[in-house]
Amino acid sequence: MTTATGSHTVLRETRWSDIPTLAELETELFGAHAWSAPSWWAALAARPRRAYVTAPVAASATASVAGAPDGVLGYAGVDRGGAVADVMTIAVAPAARGTGLGRALLHRLYELAAPASALLLEVRADNVAARALYESEGFEVLTVRRRYYGDVDALVMRRHLTDPTDSSAEQEQR
Repeated sequence: MTTATGSHTVLRETRWSDIPTLAELETELFGAHAWSAPSWWAALAARPRRAYVTAPVAASATASVAGAPDGVLGYAGVDRGGAVADVMTIAVAPAARGTGLGRALLHRLYELAAPASALLLEVRADNVAARALYESEGFEVLTVRRRYYGDVDALVMRRHLTDPTDSSAEQEQR
């Protein structure tokens, strides 16, 4: 499935052939905490319980637009194993930050998480831009995992995807 998110950005299902590029971008973005190529293989093998999307550079743009390997602007994934879904990963190439791509990826994860009632994620406490995005989207901090990223704490955040006060039959069918 391919979804247009703006005039130049398209989200599509992550492909096996994306793994080398994703592993390279992961290393650039997350250093020692990056997923390796074998980690990506395991993540994609967990489909359909997990779903992953990639934002390639649009065909009308050049790969150098993002300054990212093979023109990948960003990617995201969700584990939808129960009533509460978990963001497994979400990342945007440095040159594509501030374009709304992170928000578009997050909105796609909301869709992919259905019918979960809530979405959880972990974010580095020092990642100001990501925290601002999540807070603007209605995520709330549930707890702190001390030194989860070595010397940096992780914030566990949640956003309700359905109204937790609505117990109607219609709400439960969603």
